[in-house]
Amino acid sequence: MEKVNLLGFDRLALREYFVEKLNEKAFRGDQVFKWIHQARVDDFEQMSNLPKSLRAELAGTCYIASAPVIYDSIATDGTRKWLHKVGNSAVEVVLIPEPKRNTLCVSSQVGCMLDCKFCSTGKQGFQRNLTAAEIIGQLWHVQRTLDAEGKEARVTNVVFMGMGEPLLNVENVFSALSIMRDDLAYGLSKRRVTLSTSGLVPEIARFARECDAALAVSLHAPNDTLRDEIVPINKKYPLKKLLAACRDYVAIDPRRHVTIEYVMLDGVNDTPQHARQLTRLLAGLPSKVNLIPFNPFPYAPYKCSSDRAITEFRDMLIKSGYVTTVRKTRGQDIDAACGQLAGQVQDKTRRQLRWIERNQASVTDVSGEVGANT
Repeated sequence: MEKVNLLGFDRLALREYFVEKLNEKAFRGDQVFKWIHQARVDDFEQMSNLPKSLRAELAGTCYIASAPVIYDSIATDGTRKWLHKVGNSAVEVVLIPEPKRNTLCVSSQVGCMLDCKFCSTGKQGFQRNLTAAEIIGQLWHVQRTLDAEGKEARVTNVVFMGMGEPLLNVENVFSALSIMRDDLAYGLSKRRVTLSTSGLVPEIARFARECDAALAVSLHAPNDTLRDEIVPINKKYPLKKLLAACRDYVAIDPRRHVTIEYVMLDGVNDTPQHARQLTRLLAGLPSKVNLIPFNPFPYAPYKCSSDRAITEFRDMLIKSGYVTTVRKTRGQDIDAACGQLAGQVQDKTRRQLRWIERNQASVTDVSGEVGANT
């Protein structure tokens, strides 16, 4: 019988598993849930408040594991990137440390099918959705690593801004979100977990109803003509429908707002006219705008806007009453910057995997050896 990975079970699902599959009381599920996500153990023998017979049964039928980590590198600015092997490919997770918080950027899919023109992940194509265990395993592994290194650091914020479109993997993403928010697990507040979407309108409505978490929208253009070109999903869900979904999300809770993500592309979407269009588009929507300097990748059809253009764009939005920030580019020396989360493109990931497979026996320090050979 194939063993079951308990890492991806939210608390309700784990309680049901213990009752229906193991003929145990539901509270045993709560106990194991805390051991997995608060103590972050992967050995049932360490779960000292469980009967010995139950520990033995769990060891024979279940396991606790994230996807294997094959790469771990720290940038000069402290940003840290891990590469998880998933089948024949890999996904990346990035930790961005700051003085008062540690933000973890997680992936939800292997590749992406939406093919936004400025994003390197879309150039890989789509392979599959990550399981709930593979998603929550990114947080579990990072926090476990920090614990083991004695850094007394805690992941304070999680953003679904890595590889993939989270709302195309709703069930697994929502399960992982539930675990992140659960007080018996990581206890992250609703303002500290953010899901970023390119604009899947029906799924935004479901997210608004079912998930008490923050919403970010990858807008990147202030009119349909331009957005059709650079964010193709706009052809199915144009701006009028997308902004209506955002207003519905906010209406559920007056404390909610939407973060608008806007990548700055030289001569494409960064003119004063675009800024004026954006202010009109967002009128009446509680929102803040995050301007993102474009990070070039091989064969990218765009260049980053100049510092002057970004500053002028930001100032126009601020003058119109919008809270507007410019995202600081982090981790460029380890390809961890926004838009580069797939490595460079899939051929680089494959080269990493081939190198690791050839040198598996001699690799003792993945972060040093792989970083020097990719």
